[in-house]
Amino acid sequence: MRALQYSFAEAIESLKRNRQSGLLSTATIALALFVVGAFFTITANLERLAEEWGRSAEMSVYLEDEITDEQRRAVELALEPGEIVAAQEYVSKEAALARFKLTFNDLARSIDSLGENPLPASYEVRLNPGAATEAGIDELGARLRETAGVADVRYDRQWLTRLMSAISLVRGVGLLMGGVLSLAAALTVAAVVRLALNARRDEIEIMQLVGAPTAFVRGPFVMEGVIQGGVGAVAALVALAVVFFSLRGSYLGPLAAAINLSTITFLPAELAVLLVFGGMAVGCVGGLVAAWGK
Repeated sequence: MRALQYSFAEAIESLKRNRQSGLLSTATIALALFVVGAFFTITANLERLAEEWGRSAEMSVYLEDEITDEQRRAVELALEPGEIVAAQEYVSKEAALARFKLTFNDLARSIDSLGENPLPASYEVRLNPGAATEAGIDELGARLRETAGVADVRYDRQWLTRLMSAISLVRGVGLLMGGVLSLAAALTVAAVVRLALNARRDEIEIMQLVGAPTAFVRGPFVMEGVIQGGVGAVAALVALAVVFFSLRGSYLGPLAAAINLSTITFLPAELAVLLVFGGMAVGCVGGLVAAWGK
């Protein structure tokens, strides 16, 4: 505990003496973690979007105009609630046309000019979330396409698959950029701490000659890196919060409504804590490299 207190006090004094270089390394860490935090925020909201879309995933089964009652009963039998299907609703041609006119009011006259209703009757099928649905939905879709009276089958799984691929891509790009910037930040911290170490080389040699423990000799320089990393991480979170909340009212709220997401949220608390510890770890690595590099 004494070594920790000594290291902290000496690190603060060193940062006061080397303000400019300390600010440079802290700003580098803040930039790296700002990028990582931004990508974490984006991927966290994309995952929520995929979850909400997954809960409301639907399959649309479009029927031929000449479908018979017997064929309709066969379709309804295939769509009985179970492991895959949660519920289904029949939408007649007339109901489909009314919905179209309500949703696309500007096109109502155009569709009336056709003289007949071009929209097919359909079944809107709500799917159960979970692995069982994912495993059996392809089989259900293929079986329905082969059922007499069915014109086409469309379902949302393709969109969810593409969304999950996009999430993985965004996360990968963020981690790659964050890794490169974090490495640069760690090297910057190492250079700054090494300058402080060189300035106190005589003092360090005397401490080693009198048998001072390694924790007292090298500890302050490692602590200096940890402090820079922690301050940089907090600065990154503050900057990220300012940008997020300044954009939320004008841009992020309408965007959430456009993509059917309940709300766009800031970086989750557990990821914010992880970001702070990550910044401290980057600074610690830089301090260790400098303290034991010579």
